[in-house]
Amino acid sequence: MGYALHARLYSVGRAADTALLADPVENPRRIDVQQRIQELRDAGANMYPSVVTDARSVTCRDFRQRYAKLKPEESRIAGSRLVFFDLVQDGHHVQVLCNSRKLDPSGVSSEEFKQFYRILRRGDIFCGSNPQSPTGHIADLFKLLPAPHIERLEEKLPKLLSPSLHRLPEELRDRATRIHNRQADLLVNPRAAHVLRLRSYIIQYLRNFLLNDQFVEVNTPILADIAGGAIARPFKTSATEFPDRTITLRIAPELWLKRLILGGIDRVFEIGPSFRNEGLDATHNPEFTTCEFYKSFASLEDLIHMTETLFSGLAVHVQQLKDAQFSSLPNWDVDFTTPFRRIDFIPAIENAIGQPLPDLGAPAAASDVLRIFQTLNIEPPTSTTLPRLLDHLSSLYLEPLCVSPTFITHHPECLSPLAKSSSHVENNQAVSSRVELFIGGREIVNAYEEENSPFEQRRKFEEQLTWRDEENRDTIDESYLEALEWGLPPTGGWGLGVDRLCMVFCGVQRINEVLSFGNLRNVVGLTGRECPRR
Repeated sequence: MGYALHARLYSVGRAADTALLADPVENPRRIDVQQRIQELRDAGANMYPSVVTDARSVTCRDFRQRYAKLKPEESRIAGSRLVFFDLVQDGHHVQVLCNSRKLDPSGVSSEEFKQFYRILRRGDIFCGSNPQSPTGHIADLFKLLPAPHIERLEEKLPKLLSPSLHRLPEELRDRATRIHNRQADLLVNPRAAHVLRLRSYIIQYLRNFLLNDQFVEVNTPILADIAGGAIARPFKTSATEFPDRTITLRIAPELWLKRLILGGIDRVFEIGPSFRNEGLDATHNPEFTTCEFYKSFASLEDLIHMTETLFSGLAVHVQQLKDAQFSSLPNWDVDFTTPFRRIDFIPAIENAIGQPLPDLGAPAAASDVLRIFQTLNIEPPTSTTLPRLLDHLSSLYLEPLCVSPTFITHHPECLSPLAKSSSHVENNQAVSSRVELFIGGREIVNAYEEENSPFEQRRKFEEQLTWRDEENRDTIDESYLEALEWGLPPTGGWGLGVDRLCMVFCGVQRINEVLSFGNLRNVVGLTGRECPRR
């Protein structure tokens, strides 16, 4: 029995990187496109036919697996009547040959064969089939790749399904070219496609890890009138249905997910997008993917153990995938052996700056911490609220220590308004039951025991309002406080930046490399308007 196969042609061809970015009107590339179209029309090619699937249809991957044990024929050189093709489909390669002598009995002339070969170009998508191999040798199997709906497929030329009107280059190195022509980048650079494929496997592993622990996956609102769950500037928009109200895109799904815990779903998680109207850099994008879960009756130590189990298992899984499928991706120099290192926030900061922190619960705490900045000759952040100042100290003194997987624990209460809090056993400061996991100096996970007292939560919300600048004013989410009155069980909450997780395991340094179309600057730039860098 023969087979039928669809694939993209990767024959020899070359084009300069810069040609892909030139002006669409004056660029010679447009002339080349018109010439290509005319060439196909002159040849009578049906450029975009429909495909009727066939039971014999097989992917390049399945084809390689099916015939992996066959012996190869001796090497042969392509000529006027014998042509080799390299085909790629879904990341898998197959080399085939087309022998015009085999077509003679069916009435395909030598000139027809040559014309068929002349119109093919790297990037073309076509299909064909082979008959039963009489010898069991791979060269006999690689006869043709035909359309599954043509009668006596083995006696016909392969059929063009969709031509590439542009010349697919052998390589793309220029970053701007790759960004503006993402489809060409993925076709030419295996590493770019491998990153996206590995990202999919990582998310699948994460999802299965939680489903296997009896979690329920949900989707919560992205649009609402209050963007709660974190301290960040939201995107604002409007809705036709509510013309007099400002609608915001969520900055985190946290408050929605905890409402489901209140409703009796003890283990719940969501993988999806969140939005923060803030800056762009190597690790931040205004639109990003998170995974958040909430688990009733889970303590901080439970969350730490789950995190260590997840990451150590994922490290093994990803290494197996790299060895088998993604050899173009670098291995990481990170030791995921458990238990991970821990750093206590306040003692570590005090040790680094050589002096104790002031009472962080006092009204003048922000001014007192700002004086420490002046004493140490450190430039403060633009916003000098107490949370921003403490977060800046952490970025200067703690995060650089977290090269290997490291938990930073017991943050000051003001940094975690949604977490339960207590007095630190050593310095009596108000601290939260919270941990952050850092790898390579980057925050990957944020987890804490949830504040379940409606009275304490109101106090923390009111305090949080005093830290927001004039451009980022918000209101208290009264509906969430009312929901807490129904009784939130002791709950552990956990959030992970999926994009940063993929950066770690894909071995890349910039967040836009793990996003399908790059960061917001790249995406807006694809519309044709240049986005200035700040």
